[in-house]
Amino acid sequence: MIPFFSTFFFVEVLRGVQANLSESDFDLILYGLNHPDHVGASLHKHTLRGRGDGILFFSMTMPEEFVQEYLRQKVPVILVDTYHKSFDSFFVDNSEGARIATKHLISLGHQQIGILLANLESTPARQRLEGFRQAMNEANLEVRPSWIKRSSSAKLDGFSRETGYDLMKEFLESKFDMPTAVFVSSDIQAAGALNAIGEAGLKCPDDIALVGFDDIELAGYLGLTTMSQPMFEMGSLAAARLTERMENLSLPPKEMTFVPRLIVRSTSGKHAVANKEKV
Repeated sequence: MIPFFSTFFFVEVLRGVQANLSESDFDLILYGLNHPDHVGASLHKHTLRGRGDGILFFSMTMPEEFVQEYLRQKVPVILVDTYHKSFDSFFVDNSEGARIATKHLISLGHQQIGILLANLESTPARQRLEGFRQAMNEANLEVRPSWIKRSSSAKLDGFSRETGYDLMKEFLESKFDMPTAVFVSSDIQAAGALNAIGEAGLKCPDDIALVGFDDIELAGYLGLTTMSQPMFEMGSLAAARLTERMENLSLPPKEMTFVPRLIVRSTSGKHAVANKEKV
């Protein structure tokens, strides 16, 4: 059960899932959701009728009534990119990743730092805002409300090139109140932000520095400094745990947290370019 099929993040995680399951006798059935409000109805339709041996539940909040029902029926459930204490959970520390990204910009001498977010209905977006605020507060730097740009789009929760482009244009329209650096909550949004910067006749990082989040393949081609998530590994380990749990329902819930790694490339500034890229 997954929110979107078309984002780079989910494609890479699903590659990990499929790579693991391809070595087993299990088939992967995908159920996609376009809106969080559809979670309950879809879970009831597809997972409480005995259509699967186990469930991989991605990046959404599990309704509590289904938590209790799955526990009662002893349905094997693995949560990916989300968390519940009653189930095996494999998730990224989005807050710490955002904190590291922001601290990197601060270490390069930036004090006027903005953030370009997805829709705050998305848990990862909210967590990345928390990490950004934490890093700024630790450095005693002002978090200006006008420098927090967030998407209201329900499409892909705002994690899209279009929202990155539109929100960066909002930054650029305020020429006398523009940050010197921006943390962008996803690489695909950063790609749109870079387009907007180029169209404005500005250069990155000379005029404005960027750090993204995800480390999708496109990030390397763009020279984008970003936070790397182990997307393939997370999917593979979650699938492996699901097969373990289907064989032994008495296993205690397992929690695995992944902390993203900083990958320094050219968009974060001259000091970063001088350093060898971390891989």
